[in-house]
Amino acid sequence: MIKLLPEHQQTIFNHAETTYPNECCGLILGYVADGVKTVVEVIPTANAWNSEADNFAGDKTTHSTERRYAIAPQVMLQVQKSARDRSLSIIGIYHSHPDYPAIPSECDRLYAWQGYLYIIVSVQKGVAGDIKTWSLDNTHHFQAETLVAES
Repeated sequence: MIKLLPEHQQTIFNHAETTYPNECCGLILGYVADGVKTVVEVIPTANAWNSEADNFAGDKTTHSTERRYAIAPQVMLQVQKSARDRSLSIIGIYHSHPDYPAIPSECDRLYAWQGYLYIIVSVQKGVAGDIKTWSLDNTHHFQAETLVAES
């Protein structure tokens, strides 16, 4: 189960709509207790796919930021250090699917990390809508998680 405040969801929606028709991405800070992932902060990041694509050896496509996303390693490290100073962790990553459902692609699955939650928001014609949460099981396949919007 994922606990997410309405303002966190709105941050993701706003980021997804402003980057459309490209994919947006960002980091999710929080903590995990008793199997519940609680989101404390959502941090929008730049989509670094164009500069990081060579680090994804299995993806020899010509896709751009319209169909792929990457978070620069130095950004991950900086956010991780900042989170640790606040007794938080990076518990997940979010990204958008422009004009595509909020379900993981095969590329999403190949590059996902176990232990992280993944939030995907579908953006249809520039408007963010469906939002779903996922995590990897022991066979490296995505399983849907329950999203609880707290107030």
